[in-house]
Amino acid sequence: MIADPKASSEPSAVVLRLQAATNAHDLDALVDCFTTDYASEIPLHPSRNFRGGDQVRRNWAQILAGVPDLHSKLVREAVEGDVVWAEWEWTGTRPDGAPHLMRGTTILGVEGRRIAWARFYMEPVVDDGVTINAAVSQAVAPAYER
Repeated sequence: MIADPKASSEPSAVVLRLQAATNAHDLDALVDCFTTDYASEIPLHPSRNFRGGDQVRRNWAQILAGVPDLHSKLVREAVEGDVVWAEWEWTGTRPDGAPHLMRGTTILGVEGRRIAWARFYMEPVVDDGVTINAAVSQAVAPAYER
């Protein structure tokens, strides 16, 4: 077990620092978890890819303002070398009282004490009652049938 995740450069410790900073709503500590040239890739939404710590700050400032009671739960993780696969659940309440619930996975590349790159697979949870059969049928239907 890691004695002090704040001081450790172990990839798992970096993820624990990220989670602690998120749950403390500490924007400076959150941004400090990322390199200044951090690269974010969002494969499901490629136009949202970005690079740089300034954008990390803008994103997290907006997230923390939009979900003032945001709580980050690390469901599980796997580490291979300097890469961490982390499964998350983010919960909270938006200013209008609507619940906030996102789940997904991030694949994080760690350099030293910071996250240098990520592949981000977090999405809002949608509980719309659509069964797996209907979802598969919809996913493979020709565009004109959707």
